[in-house]
Formats: sequence, structure tokens, C-alpha cells
Amino acid sequence: MLTAKARVPRRGKYSAILPLAIPDLSEVRDFANHLHGTGKHWQGEMYGWQAEYTPESRKKPVGSKMRFTPADFWIGESGIWFYSLMWERGKRKAPVEFLDDRGIVKDELCGNPT
Repeated sequence: MLTAKARVPRRGKYSAILPLAIPDLSEVRDFANHLHGTGKHWQGEMYGWQAEYTPESRKKPVGSKMRFTPADFWIGESGIWFYSLMWERGKRKAPVEFLDDRGIVKDELCGNPT
């Protein structure tokens, strides 16, 4: 677990910077893969962040060329810190990962969270 500072999206002229805990992505991946192995929907809290896993469905997504709705897992809050996995190539293939950490304040010299 890493402690970092995050800039909360601006409200009017004020933009707060708050400390927060960011989980180790390898632990998050392990948990998501465990959920994926069960194939059952899960929604809850992980390391203080809201999270959800939705298993693959045979239903075709509206307006998509995909033949099924892929399984996905997400954790976090978009715009602050958000991480997701999507098994868009099929449930037996490696998932595609996405990390949105644009709200994390970076050290200008080394690029690490401060």
C-alpha cells in the first residue's frame, strides 16, 4: 500500500489535495483474478475504495461489434485514482488493464507520488 496525495476535482475556485492510500496493483490483480475464477458478480469495498467485478455475459453489448459482454473489474474513483481489468479477448485470455492516476500529485523531479 502506497500513501500518496491526490488532487480532488476542482469545485469552483477551490481544489483540495488530500492524502490517500493506493493499493499495490499486484494485490488488486490477484483479487480480481480470484473473482474472475469464481465467475460470480461481486460488489464491495477494497482497501477503502469502491470496487466491482462483473462476469462475462453471452449478451452482445448494444452498439458494439463484440459477440459477448466481457468480464470486468474496477476499483477507485475516476479522475482521482481508478484501475480496471477487462477480459475483452475472452475469459481465458489475459485482461486489458487501464490505470487513471491523473489525480495523483507527482513529484516534479522523479515522477513518483509525493
